[in-house]
Amino acid sequence: MPERPIRLFGDPVLKTVSDPISTIDDRVRALVADLVDSVQLPGRAGVAASQIGVNLRAFSYNVDGEVGYILNPVIVELSGEPELVDEGCLSVPGLWYPVKRYPFARVTGIDLDGNPIELSGHELMAQALQHETDHLDGLLYLDRLDKENRRAAMKEVRESNWF
Repeated sequence: MPERPIRLFGDPVLKTVSDPISTIDDRVRALVADLVDSVQLPGRAGVAASQIGVNLRAFSYNVDGEVGYILNPVIVELSGEPELVDEGCLSVPGLWYPVKRYPFARVTGIDLDGNPIELSGHELMAQALQHETDHLDGLLYLDRLDKENRRAAMKEVRESNWF
């Protein structure tokens, strides 16, 4: 399967809460294949289904050479003191702003066989788990910026050549 085009800020699918996956069928298998192919391009730590225009709870990740996916992810643990980390997003190309993220995150979900799985990690993996789960909840990292940075980011978006 080829990588799929990334939906950009302004596309309504990015602000829509994704539906849980209730049946694992060929459509869901194809979605996972597309997510995994899409996340393997250089510079990508994660791709949520909503970013490729599919309103289902699934994302792929590519962190420290580990590539995978999870269906119906739910954050079950965040720990440590939230810290500001520079963050960007494929759906908001070219912008990087500091966002408060927990240094550790754990999510649970299922795989394509319906088996329970758990993903957890520190630093970049924790950030990716939080960022991608936000996408499935209809949030962009811009929604988590403080007022001053959000104003600056929105100005950059309006002035960008892709918006």
